[in-house]
Amino acid sequence: MKTLVWVEHDGQAVKDATLATVTAAAKLGEVHLLVAGQGVDGVAAEAAKIAGVGKVHVADDAAYAHALAENVAPLVKSLMDSHDAFVAPATSNGKNIAPRVAALLDVMQVSDILSVEGPDTFTRPIYAGNAIATVQTKDTKLVLTVRGTAFEKAAAEGGSGTIEAVASTGDAGVSTFSGSEIAKLERPELTSAKVIVSGGRALGSSEKFVELIEPLADKLGAAVGASRAAVDAGYVPNDYQVGQTGKIVAPEVYIAVGISGAIQHLAGMKDSKVIVAINKDEDAPIFQVADVGLVGDLFKVVPELTEKL
Repeated sequence: MKTLVWVEHDGQAVKDATLATVTAAAKLGEVHLLVAGQGVDGVAAEAAKIAGVGKVHVADDAAYAHALAENVAPLVKSLMDSHDAFVAPATSNGKNIAPRVAALLDVMQVSDILSVEGPDTFTRPIYAGNAIATVQTKDTKLVLTVRGTAFEKAAAEGGSGTIEAVASTGDAGVSTFSGSEIAKLERPELTSAKVIVSGGRALGSSEKFVELIEPLADKLGAAVGASRAAVDAGYVPNDYQVGQTGKIVAPEVYIAVGISGAIQHLAGMKDSKVIVAINKDEDAPIFQVADVGLVGDLFKVVPELTEKL
């Protein structure tokens, strides 16, 4: 079986989500990568070095400069005659592209897979991760998205894939890129950070969020996250959100400050290696998944913890 993996990149480098997706794809068979963008020779060269990669297909065209799904999906479809599966990371881009590919191929998509049980059988979370479904598909062409935290990352070095240019399918003419606002982070990215400090609605304001959470994160070299309630309250931007409708993370240490532990939040971080919870409510659901729990007033506990670090 030949798999075609969508390479997540920023135009300069391959993102970590791709490495976990390669690991998942390798369980199905031979791994080929698809690098689409404008001026992506450097990305293609980096992708070819990923361990286990046999071939890198490169589509260099202005139509793919911003990875518009309406343009990328026809490109993927054009390559599926020689591939048995299309595999994408379950990122914003991946979840945008994969359903369109499935529609063009007239097949069922299997989303957010956690494991590969066989050539046509996979596990995936349902009910916000409270149950794991085993799904078997009868489609001859597979379209999958992969939860990156469920698979080890493939080695970024050691591979020797061949690079092959592929014909562009051009601009579909149904969408245009109008602009973007990209936050520049001095801290690690949420989905790849080893330590995350997240704040909840209990912080009370954006000022308190900055005053308490960010110094602690800086001391630990951590990324900063938040619950949906904190995001909805306007304390932090949307891209800080951890949870079922935000980002799925699995760091080595996850520190939840003033987060009660709503089911959608737990779905996004319960695979963390060590979970530390700080909350004044000893009956908060977060303590059911925490490895270390501290019942106390976060406005006293967090400054003291930051100071001692």
